[in-house]
Amino acid sequence: STVSKDSLKTSLLQLECHFTWALLKKHVSLEALEETILDHIKFLVGYEIRDYNMLSYVNHLKNSNEEALENLKKAEEAIQKRHPDEIARRSLTTWGNYAWIYYHMQRYEEAQTYVSKVENSCKKLSSTADGKIQLPEIYAEQGWALLRFGRNYFERAKNCFEKAMKSEPDNPDFNAGYATAMYRLEGDAQRYGGEVRSCLDALKQAVELNPKDTTIAALFALELQRLCRGNEGERYIEEGLQKTPDFPVFLRHAANFYRKKGEVNKAVEILKKALALTPKSVVLHHQLGLCYKFKALQLKKTRHSPQEEMANLVQLAIFHFKTAIDKKPVFFNAYRDLAITYAIGKRYEEAEEIFQKVLQRNDVDCDEKQDIYFNYAHFQQFHMKSESKAIKYYIEGLKIETNSYSRKKCSEAVETLLKQKIESGLGDATNIGTLGLIHNLNGKKQEAIECYEKAIALDPNNEEYLNALAELQLSI
Repeated sequence: STVSKDSLKTSLLQLECHFTWALLKKHVSLEALEETILDHIKFLVGYEIRDYNMLSYVNHLKNSNEEALENLKKAEEAIQKRHPDEIARRSLTTWGNYAWIYYHMQRYEEAQTYVSKVENSCKKLSSTADGKIQLPEIYAEQGWALLRFGRNYFERAKNCFEKAMKSEPDNPDFNAGYATAMYRLEGDAQRYGGEVRSCLDALKQAVELNPKDTTIAALFALELQRLCRGNEGERYIEEGLQKTPDFPVFLRHAANFYRKKGEVNKAVEILKKALALTPKSVVLHHQLGLCYKFKALQLKKTRHSPQEEMANLVQLAIFHFKTAIDKKPVFFNAYRDLAITYAIGKRYEEAEEIFQKVLQRNDVDCDEKQDIYFNYAHFQQFHMKSESKAIKYYIEGLKIETNSYSRKKCSEAVETLLKQKIESGLGDATNIGTLGLIHNLNGKKQEAIECYEKAIALDPNNEEYLNALAELQLSI
């Protein structure tokens, strides 16, 4: 019997698996993600099913469907080993992935076989007439997959873990996933603006339910540090260094803790150890770069900074940032950090080149782009001494309406700069008009009108100011 391709596609879309969870490859670097999963498999026992399923999807995105099938076999072996009594229930995602991969290989008979396996198992497991089934562990697997695909997916990940916890509120794995998603969301809100929801309680509960999991303990410590309770947090880091001294994911968080505490040399030691264990890890390279950049800045603040040591630190930071970008071209924060490092080393042409490279990309999220505009304007103002370019790029950041932390920084910086100019007697029409524009972009219409009126008094025929004023008066 030939399988109808259309009806097969309809059935495939009903499956709960990586292929139906809208995980888009434009948000990740596949090479880097593959490394991360392979490292996870190597250093952590107990998550193989999840990791091999995820790996098969990454293989598929890299057009290696044969390899994807190999990894699904490994997922099946792990299911037989871990859940011999519930093979059907635990295989639904794996079988769904099988069906999709066979479909993409145009092996429709085999795809249909796996679709049927899932449908029949769901009917047996389900209590409803339509055979629909909502298993908490599938929500959790989806949640962990979403976390792997980066910041555009954190909110959805949180929702998945919440659904899983409705059925099993004390499940350690679901709680760890929920707390991780909350921690990432809070970090994002602090960096880019947005609603800050505290993740402390979620982390505390996850730590209690996962006494062996040093990763979640490290996130709890970092959260305590964020809340200026670093002393409480440090003992979790010290315990983790005893319990899992060779686990790279934990080491990375521990290093982050010490860097933020100001113990940068300790952070560097820990990161070097982690990098020896997982030499291709993008995050470790970025973190090391941040440490060397910090040390270079510290040195720059001393009265007579030794040139050779300075150049050496700058070079080390550049090496690690470049490595991170080469391995993960969508790592936009690393471009910003690289450009700033060039500027610290007075290598202005190279800084300019990196800023331009990232500003010309059209796949940068709005709030990240604002952050880059802010840093580029800052570079123009303080390194290149070009106030006019600084004003221009602070305004570019303001024109993006996302109400982020970086937008606020752009706004404050450019207002300060213009007010200084105006107060020092450079109160020409241009500066006053520009201040009007900024008030307008910030929704302060009354202040904007006053500025435009002053600017027009100094430059009566300026079309731009006359039009802006007319529009404002109409909108009030």
